[in-house]
Amino acid sequence: MFTRFRRKRLNPVLRDLLQETHLRVDDFIYPLFIKNGEGIKKEVDSMPGVFQMSIDEVLKECDTLKKLGIYSIILFGIPDTKDSVGSDAMCEHGIIASSIRAIKEAHPDMFVVTDLCFCEYTDHGHCGVLDPVLETVDNDITLTNLQKQAVVHAKAGADMIAPSGMMDGMITAIREGLDAGGYSHIPIMSYSTKFSSAYYGPFRDVAESSPSFGDRRSYQMNPANRKEAILESMADEAEGADILMVKPALAYLDIVRDIKENSSLPLAVYNVSGEYSMLKMAAKAGVIDYEKVMMETMIGFKRAGADIIISYHAKEVAVLLNK
Repeated sequence: MFTRFRRKRLNPVLRDLLQETHLRVDDFIYPLFIKNGEGIKKEVDSMPGVFQMSIDEVLKECDTLKKLGIYSIILFGIPDTKDSVGSDAMCEHGIIASSIRAIKEAHPDMFVVTDLCFCEYTDHGHCGVLDPVLETVDNDITLTNLQKQAVVHAKAGADMIAPSGMMDGMITAIREGLDAGGYSHIPIMSYSTKFSSAYYGPFRDVAESSPSFGDRRSYQMNPANRKEAILESMADEAEGADILMVKPALAYLDIVRDIKENSSLPLAVYNVSGEYSMLKMAAKAGVIDYEKVMMETMIGFKRAGADIIISYHAKEVAVLLNK
């Protein structure tokens, strides 16, 4: 005898009508990693299908993305020269500022988000200026530099700023800097709850951003802390963040749901490099149906409460959604 549950699952049309959670190509932001030079498209061994690219190759990649219906990207820069303060990140002729101008000239319809941090730009690989006594990031000096970096990105044409360093007070500082610079219209998508996670390993290969000493636990969050995770995002909302974020995504879906239930702001998740590479390696080993597991994972993010998904899978997902 069929119950009300089975009756609603028998017909595929009815199953589709009653589906509660849906994926759209518009849900995705695709990460791009940019280096100086020409004709560079170097695949990263630990992240199959992900490349370090020169600006000319990025412009071609934008053509590919738009054909798939993806119009949102987030940029990460890999400068030629790194120093103790990450000067390239604050330079109007640095890799990211130059990339933004080139992308917006060639693709004015592309929505360009910039990752606002210093780990890719410092010679020590940490997310700001170091305090020599405490041997951790100096919070207040780094806030001043984040203001400078945000204004440089906005002036170059960035559509949204995404600070990822987990500095206390970063949203207030960046908002004040943008507003004072005449960029009050630029939204901030905060990496508001970012954990000190082992899932970031492959990213550090592609972004060339591994710390030269220690780790980032003095500023990124303890993965064991649920209440603090909620408070971090609520603090960024109070400071004026326009969009919140949880990073990583897959092991933190409880946190995604917690924040969704505590805030009415849009919520992003970052489907990080380790999550991506695990599926790629499992597919290579032949132990999963890659496309089905990938799509199930994306649905899981949306079901938990994500409005936006930053993912290296975005192009593959778009191909399947466009069928």
